Amino acid sequence: MSKVNIGVVDTTFARVDMGKIVIQEIENTTSKVNIIRYTVPGMKDLPIACKILFDEHKCEICIALGMPGPAEKDKICAHEASQGLIICQLMKGKHIIECFVHEDEGETPEHLIEICDDRARKHGQNLLRLLFDKMWLQKHAGCGLRQGFPDAGPI
Repeated sequence: MSKVNIGVVDTTFARVDMGKIVIQEIENTTSKVNIIRYTVPGMKDLPIACKILFDEHKCEICIALGMPGPAEKDKICAHEASQGLIICQLMKGKHIIECFVHEDEGETPEHLIEICDDRARKHGQNLLRLLFDKMWLQKHAGCGLRQGFPDAGPI
């Protein structure tokens, strides 16, 4: 059985190496994939990097990792990057897991690192579930699962 190509796209703008975290999580979970990492300068470069991975490297799915700063301008750039990722998904008919951690989510640098680690690992698992175990996702619909924070639980 041949391995599935997956893309991990991250930025040099981020203050935590979430690409390394998600790759570690995926490699510790399965050997069914080839991981292709593509690092870009900033968040608005994420969509084209994903498109390149789909077109030139035949990736079946990508995860886009970014860390917008706390300024309003950073939040606008994150929104623009998110729109680009959505457009890329629609153009290619393939999933891109968006894994953004805003710098102002953490109360301290250590807390921010914990959020990044948890969110990257959980979204790495979500990527694998979209590829290999969609029924797991369906069984957990409406369960209030969270990435980066404790699960909220169902209502």
